[in-house]
Amino acid sequence: MLGILLIYFIWKNFADLAVQYDKSKWGFGILGIVVYYAGTAFGGVILGFLTPELFEDNTGNSLLLGIIALPFGLFFCVIFYYLLKKTWKKNHVDMYDEIERIGENANENIHSSNTEEIKSQL
Repeated sequence: MLGILLIYFIWKNFADLAVQYDKSKWGFGILGIVVYYAGTAFGGVILGFLTPELFEDNTGNSLLLGIIALPFGLFFCVIFYYLLKKTWKKNHVDMYDEIERIGENANENIHSSNTEEIKSQL
C-alpha cells in the first residue's frame, strides 16, 4: 500500500511540473515512475555487488533489498526532477510577457524615424 502511495506522489510531482511548463502531463508523470524503478534497480545491482551475502540463502531478502534500494530510486527521482525543472525554466518563454512586448520595437523605430525625418526637413 505504501508503494502505491509513493508511486502516486512521484507521478503527481512530475505531472504538476509538466503542466507548469506546458509539457505532457501523463508522459512525464510516467517517466518519473520509470526513473524511480530504474533507480531502485540500479541500487539493487550495486547492493548485489557490494554485499552478495544478502542474497546467498534466498530466505525472503527481497523485502530487505526493496527497502534498502528505495533511497536509490528516490535519489534518482529527485535528481531527474531538478534537472527537468532547471532545463525547462531556462528554456521557458512566458507567453503573456511576449504578448505584451509585441510592437515595442516597432513603436520605438517609428518615433526615431519620425524625429530623423523632421530634423532633416528643418
